[in-house]
Amino acid sequence: MDTSLLKRRSDCEWEIPRHGAMRVPAVIFGSEPLIRDMDHKVYEQAVNVAMLPGIVQASYAMPDAHWGYGFPIGGVAAFDPDEGGVVSAGGVGFDISCGVRCLHTGLVRDDIAAVQRRLADLLYARIPAGVGSTGPVRLDAAEMDAMLAGGAAWAVERRWGTPTDLERIEEHGRMRGARPECVSPQAKKRQRDEMGTLGSGNHYLEVQEVTAVFDRTIAEAYGLHPGDVVVMIHCGSRGLGHQIGTEFLKRMAVAAAEHGIVLPDRELACAPIRSDLGQEYLGAMCAAINCALANRQILTHLVRAAFAEILPRARLPLLYDVSHNTCKLEEHVVDGRRRRLYVHRKGATRAFGPGHAELPAALRPAGQPVLIGGSMGTGSYVLAGVEESGRHAFASACHGAGRAMSRHQALRTWNGRQVGDELAARGILIRSPSSRGVAEEAPGAYKDVVAVVDAAEEAGLARKVARLEPLVCIKG
Repeated sequence: MDTSLLKRRSDCEWEIPRHGAMRVPAVIFGSEPLIRDMDHKVYEQAVNVAMLPGIVQASYAMPDAHWGYGFPIGGVAAFDPDEGGVVSAGGVGFDISCGVRCLHTGLVRDDIAAVQRRLADLLYARIPAGVGSTGPVRLDAAEMDAMLAGGAAWAVERRWGTPTDLERIEEHGRMRGARPECVSPQAKKRQRDEMGTLGSGNHYLEVQEVTAVFDRTIAEAYGLHPGDVVVMIHCGSRGLGHQIGTEFLKRMAVAAAEHGIVLPDRELACAPIRSDLGQEYLGAMCAAINCALANRQILTHLVRAAFAEILPRARLPLLYDVSHNTCKLEEHVVDGRRRRLYVHRKGATRAFGPGHAELPAALRPAGQPVLIGGSMGTGSYVLAGVEESGRHAFASACHGAGRAMSRHQALRTWNGRQVGDELAARGILIRSPSSRGVAEEAPGAYKDVVAVVDAAEEAGLARKVARLEPLVCIKG
């Protein structure tokens, strides 16, 4: 990206001044090297988002931003329904509520050293992963609708977890406003056999070691200490979410002209929040969020069962579960006035600061855990929400390292066996049904997660708490 097109606000905050049809400016967070390495399409897409009706304050892009469908991945924007604000399926994404949850184990690295290979093999055997994978649950029509309405709470009611899990999940494990009747039969059909599956692409399950702590006070509140072993699960709403995104994007593209909306890019198809179509999409999207929450809850149950076989003294309580790829109704102060806004986060994480009423009581003084997934060999991070992010990015932060090259480029550069062998030499065991998938997700295909996290902290989006490095990775 050409930095001469940007106005520098601070070391890690850059503004695209309002021009042309932009209703608000655009803001991109990142260090100068990160900004220079971003595809120019991030600039174009951030500008286009700033043209949508009812947008408030600014169109934002996080430090891990890269080219996406309509919105950049790492894009954040809020819309006011009282000012003709819109909801955009492209601003949520296809993998609705793709997200990350982190589990404590009560173990340290020495506890698993002797059984690391056995644990990797058992998790791979028990966790369905890859394209077309099917899970241990089959849903009839009634159970499908119950799951879409109930989310992780539905799963806990069926003994795939405990009520205490729900305290550590956004929305307490159940997204209000879900309307299963707005989810098409085809979307439900695609999900019928996919509950409790990782899927493919960048989804994974990792056993990780806490290798560094940056803020001891917050880390203590989160129960994280150097040497601790945790488990991180990254997946979403699978085929159901993708089908919902596909169907509503088509409907919104057709309906935009009927509502007098001029789209700067067809991929930004949207509908007024208060229109019938906008409300139908929000109902279906909330149902997909519940699907993702239920999916991660079932996977958690499978992980706990696997650990119990090999390491029976392990305990796997939930630290937290956060979603990316959502649109949520939230209250934020803009221009000194508290407003109820529909906040789109696509490849971005909610990051409420200390004291926020929606956080669990035990975590409220420290702020919300922000879980940043890395690539297979580079490590992940736990951050904490801070007050500042609520003032200038609607309490949002980055969600990962962000791709530096396309999957096709990665395939031309690496092969899966090569990547697996290199990681094994470093003590990281990879298990995947797809050698191609491993190559596509090679660590070198991603941005430097350290630089991304440092920029997020410098920009005041979140605070670094701990670094986690992989020991075992089950890859879709």
